[in-house]
Amino acid sequence: MTGEAAVRLARKAVDAKAAGRSVPREEIPPGMESPKGVFVTLSTYPEGDLRGCIGYPEPVMPMGEAIISSAVSAAGRDPRFSPVTEKETDHITVEVTLLTVPERIDVPKSELPSKIVIGRDGLILSCRGNRGLLLPQVPGEWGWDQEEYLAQLSVKAGLPPDAWRRPDAEIQWFRGTVFAEETPRGKVSEVMSRTL
Repeated sequence: MTGEAAVRLARKAVDAKAAGRSVPREEIPPGMESPKGVFVTLSTYPEGDLRGCIGYPEPVMPMGEAIISSAVSAAGRDPRFSPVTEKETDHITVEVTLLTVPERIDVPKSELPSKIVIGRDGLILSCRGNRGLLLPQVPGEWGWDQEEYLAQLSVKAGLPPDAWRRPDAEIQWFRGTVFAEETPRGKVSEVMSRTL
């Protein structure tokens, strides 16, 4: 299974959703049967602005189904954006992040920033019924250091910036391999490989 196949499947799902169709299961390429955490990110082209991003941090369904579901949701159900129109699909690039299984980080909160590697580690914060997730590529795109990354993760969870320091805050990390279209429906490249 290649990253290109994952992106091509996500693209089919985005185009189908915008056109009011669905992607039949027969379109899922072989090799996508195992459960996998995935995220699909849509960006405007050539500006590169976020247009939708939804996924599954946990491996809760077969990868092919997770890609289609995430792509459909990113195109039509991201509450931050209006649904993608058919006309827009020519001006959007599709990116797929394939995730490792999240693991709890068991270190004292004072040591946590020093353990995080920007560009390698995606983070999930769970605290008092709130949950926030940021993909590994996000802090690098924004120029955040580890402390700012944790603060923004807390805000993403709907909590104050220092919520990650709370004794009842649980932080998990995961890694991702990112594949993306260079241009709409164009060449697919591996953007980031951090699965070591």
